[in-house]
Formats: sequence, C-alpha cells, structure tokens
Amino acid sequence: MTTAFITHADCARHDMGAHHPECPARLAAIEDQMIASGIIQYLARHEAPAASDEQIMRVHPTEYVSAIRDAAPKSGTVHLDPDTAMNPYSLTAALHAAGAGVLATDLVMRGEVENAFCSVRPPGHHATRTRPMGFCIFNNIAIAARHAIHAHGLERVAILDFDVHHGNGTEDIFTGDPHVLMVSTFQHPFYPYSGTEPAAENMVNIPLSAGAGSKAFRDAVSRYWLPALESFEPQLVLFSAGFDAHAEDDMAMLAFQDADYAWVTDQVKDVTDRHTGGRIVSMLEGGYDLSALGRSAVQHVRVLAGLN
Repeated sequence: MTTAFITHADCARHDMGAHHPECPARLAAIEDQMIASGIIQYLARHEAPAASDEQIMRVHPTEYVSAIRDAAPKSGTVHLDPDTAMNPYSLTAALHAAGAGVLATDLVMRGEVENAFCSVRPPGHHATRTRPMGFCIFNNIAIAARHAIHAHGLERVAILDFDVHHGNGTEDIFTGDPHVLMVSTFQHPFYPYSGTEPAAENMVNIPLSAGAGSKAFRDAVSRYWLPALESFEPQLVLFSAGFDAHAEDDMAMLAFQDADYAWVTDQVKDVTDRHTGGRIVSMLEGGYDLSALGRSAVQHVRVLAGLN
C-alpha cells in the first residue's frame, strides 16, 4: 500500500496579496522538504480534480456557492472578509482544494492507496456553512467527510484538527451530527475565539494556553483524543493538518516541535489501523513559517507512508 500526495498547480496561483501569510510559497516549502527528505519518491502523486457543485453543496448551500462564484474577480483582488481575498485563480484553487479531499477519499475507500496527504490551498476549516473566513473559502475537510458518508455509505467519520486555530467552521457544519466525531486542540483565547462554549457530544475541543508545548499537546491527545476515537470506532479518519502551532511559527503562541507531528500521526495511525485498516486522509490547513511548515509536513507524511 502507498500514500497519495495530492495537489494542483492552481492552488499555488491563488494569491491574496503581498505579505499575506497564507501565500503560494507554502506549497513550495512543503514540496521542497518532501524532495530534500527523500520521501517524495515513495508517494503516489495525483492531480486534484475540481470538486463538483453537488459535492460542495453537501456542505454549503446553493446560495453560498453561487455567491462565491459571483465574487470571483476577472482581474485584481476582491476581499470576502478582512483576512480572506480572491484573485482570478482563487475560485479554481478552491475548487481543486475541495476536490483533493474527494479524490483522496475515493482512493482510500477503493483501496488504491492506504492513506493520502492533500497539499492544497486555500485551507478550509474556518469556512462555515454560509460564511468564508480566516483564509478559507470552502470547508475542504467537511466536503471530504460528507463525500465519504454519501458516496461511500460510511456511518462514522472522525475529523482530527491540530491547527493552532479552532476549526469553528467544521464544528458549525457537523455539530450534533452522529456520523461525525471531531476532536481538536487549539490555542485559546485566540482567533476565532470559539471552541470553549458548551459543545455537542460529538465535539471534543481541547483549548491550550499560550506557551503550551509538546507535553500539553501530547497529554491532550492521550487523555482525550485517543479514548474518543476508540469509543467512536471510525471507519475513516480525516486530519485537518495545520502546522501553525509550531514554536517557530510567529502567527501564534504555542510551542509544538517537529517531532510532535510525527508522534500524533503515529498515535492516531495505531488506532486507525485497528478500526479502519489504516484509512486516513490528511488535508493541509495552516502553517506559516515556511521552514517549520515543510519540516512538520514531512514528519506527518513520513509516518503516514510508514517511513518512520
């Protein structure tokens, strides 16, 4: 079995302006580190298709999808919110980012690969059903989860989010949904200032204080994530893989290390192997220090590919 590496050239053409942290260089940094580490040769490369409106509208209403299409500029830049903008390539980038998760789910569910990593942008976990925000246009991980449920008949899909920011959009979409378990760690108080209010039973939110590092993260995973996963017995596991909790990432104030991303992937993979036969789809979310992003993604993918 192999690990798929899924991306699309248009994802690097989406550009929200000079000095924006969610920049095209993020994908190049990941690819460069995959090459430098030597693991790229062990990955099955795939080009992400564009998600269909039907696939997207399992998550976002028709009016929202139409509004995004209408907002897409022919030239220049249009802001959807103060942090999130579109250039002429952004719509196709967003469609391919969402489509990457759909393809990854299909490949994993058909047994063509054991797992997959989607190196795509824009990210997705802040996009609610009806609102783009936090650099996100469509909620890529939610679209993948709904595709697994509707197209492959799964009854239990787990979403694991270790981004430094709470995946408020994913929670908005799946709160109370018995088919989906979401577990997450994130810095709090911090953007988007959510995740600490009373949550539905299928949401396991673990806020971490500024300065928290490896021990706090690993304790949260061991104490809360892993028991929740064991109890849920997922048929597919999806990672919202944001690497911006790294100590070198100055977008936030947590202090994770490269090795933490290998460790959490290994812990989750052990549970996933028992319950799903190893079916994992991972989708890039945050991560803005280019060196730390590339190295952390390598640690994550190395474990997925069984090269650790």
